[in-house]
Amino acid sequence: MNDEIMEIFKAAGAIKEGHFRLASGLHSPVYWEKFRVLQYPHYTEKLCRLIAQHFKNQKIEVVAGPTTGGIILAFETARQLGVRSIFAEKEGEKRVFRRDFDIIAGEHVLIVDDILTTGSSIRETMSAVDRFGGIIVGIGVLVDRSQQEIDFGVPFFSCLHAPTITYPSEECPLCIAHIPLVRLGGQS
Repeated sequence: MNDEIMEIFKAAGAIKEGHFRLASGLHSPVYWEKFRVLQYPHYTEKLCRLIAQHFKNQKIEVVAGPTTGGIILAFETARQLGVRSIFAEKEGEKRVFRRDFDIIAGEHVLIVDDILTTGSSIRETMSAVDRFGGIIVGIGVLVDRSQQEIDFGVPFFSCLHAPTITYPSEECPLCIAHIPLVRLGGQS
């Protein structure tokens, strides 16, 4: 299955090579541009089906994702599970549910995200769910690019595990080699 998922990302032109600053602030020679995949409904549907099927027996009532890619993934995964979807937006150093989204205390929540590197957006979304008293039953991501397993304390599923090297900016050999740094996605 990993080969098939990797082919989706390759066919969409989503795997970039160079010198990139990630949303986490880390640098990497590889960038996973998830929107190259998410622009195609048939790819999005297929990947979200993997997540939905993995968690289908968890009595999920809400699917939540962090902005921005998580909005699309939460919607499609929720559609396949027959439940509602919501998303958490950045507010300072945390994520919050706006737009009159809420979670009833005790509701079973699946969190979905696009590319996992450090897990910060997932943890921020988990905190937003916790503030409402939701019960997080699992986390699903498209690509787990982390080099070490991250324990979120709940069941975790990734459509593709593709460990990808990252560097703190002050230790980046690409910076030392004066390779131009590229910022992709919604970064400023």
